[in-house]
Amino acid sequence: MAVSKVTVHFPCSVERIWQVMTDLSHTAWRSDLKRVEVLDETHFVEHTKSGYATRFTVTACEPLRRWVFTMENDNMSGSWEGIFEASEDGTRLQCTETIKAKHWWMRPFVPGYLKRQQRLYLDDLRRNLQQ
Repeated sequence: MAVSKVTVHFPCSVERIWQVMTDLSHTAWRSDLKRVEVLDETHFVEHTKSGYATRFTVTACEPLRRWVFTMENDNMSGSWEGIFEASEDGTRLQCTETIKAKHWWMRPFVPGYLKRQQRLYLDDLRRNLQQ
């Protein structure tokens, strides 16, 4: 199992970041996704540009404070938690992601993959917030 925890600062309000991250009907800012299929209030599926689908279940949603979900696809399962905190000059976002590979041969690659995915997501978010 791999765990990645990052804390980043954004020079904008918690409300703005929360709105962008949780609005699953507007995900064009995500460079890795083709589309997101919202199934209901707590379930959605992300489809990558290469056609790979990952299923998500929201397990906690405290608006402007905390967003948590589990995720699963053919290769991995795991969870993600985002903690949103207002600061004097913007917002501090703490992301914790835990991933478990479903295939033994994938285990050595999971930590690097996890860090790359988190970096890509946060870079895309930062670019979107600067527009």
